[in-house]
Amino acid sequence: MSKMFEQTAINSLVLSNRFVRSATWEGMATGDGAVTPMLTKAMVDLVKGGVGLIISSHAYVRPEGQAGPWQLGIYNDALIPGLREMTKAVHECGGKIIMQLAHAGRFAPEKLTGQTPLVVSEEPGKKYHEITEQDIRELVAAFAAGAGRAKAAGFDGIQVHSSHGYLLSQFLSPAFNRRRDAYGGDIQNRSRIHMQVYKAIRETVGEDFPVLIKLNCSDFVDNGLTLEESLQVGRMLAGMGLDAIELSGGLLTNGKLSPSRVGVKTEEDEAYFSEEARHFKNAIDIPLILVGGMRSFSVAERLVEGGVADYISMSRPLIREPNLINRWKSGDLSRAECISDNSCFKAAMTGDGIYCEVKNKMS
Repeated sequence: MSKMFEQTAINSLVLSNRFVRSATWEGMATGDGAVTPMLTKAMVDLVKGGVGLIISSHAYVRPEGQAGPWQLGIYNDALIPGLREMTKAVHECGGKIIMQLAHAGRFAPEKLTGQTPLVVSEEPGKKYHEITEQDIRELVAAFAAGAGRAKAAGFDGIQVHSSHGYLLSQFLSPAFNRRRDAYGGDIQNRSRIHMQVYKAIRETVGEDFPVLIKLNCSDFVDNGLTLEESLQVGRMLAGMGLDAIELSGGLLTNGKLSPSRVGVKTEEDEAYFSEEARHFKNAIDIPLILVGGMRSFSVAERLVEGGVADYISMSRPLIREPNLINRWKSGDLSRAECISDNSCFKAAMTGDGIYCEVKNKMS
């Protein structure tokens, strides 16, 4: 049997295969971030399709941290019952699901949240609120509270979102972080909030509850986070007891070098963070989940068997084919049908939830 379908574990989380659904904004929650039957069905479809681990939509830990409309929330205890129904449905089908905790920072639209966006450093000519040390303490507490709610709602673990230019990612990046206090300057200072968030979460959920992070390997912009700095952050968190890293890269505003790149047409286009992943695997001895343009079973298997990554994470291919993993497991190893045009994200902005426009037009 392929190594891709062997049983493994991340802390107490036992997984049936090495395929992960990477966190995705589905646009299927209510206006205030509550679960809907449509979102629960989308999660169940992924389980029935063979995904080993689902990472939920990025869920905002505070109301001013909402990134987009109909985004899942985890900022209030009132959201727990609905989330519990979703995790129960996933578990009844034999699936595993962890929640991604997030705060959008400067990418939180004021017209959506009704609040001035939080930023790490003031930006000339922009109406932002620069985070104070008191704000940081409250933010750390919000991430910990979100983790506690996720555990209470039956999730199998949590993942902290520190990629793509969202708030925690902004702290790491000199392109955004020009602070002169204990949270700015060298990478130890810029990652200080990460260590505080991890410590607060771990104290809330205990040692046996899986805690992961989604981390940029590099921002791929001038004066952004570098690979060497990202490795330092990963090493520090691993030393504190972090359970796994999902490696991504780029910023939402990067164009061609964004996290969700367009035009992934050949095997050579796939796994566009694989070189950085090699460095991580050489330097850090905790499980590594690799995301970024995965479309071929052969590429996924080669990366795992070659020791470049422990798990393979995908999002867009599973929007088009929720049953992709079962298809591969059955022996049909043809490439994922996703054409990487990103039209699924535009589709979700209509309020009908994320779906593959190309597939819809064909059916």
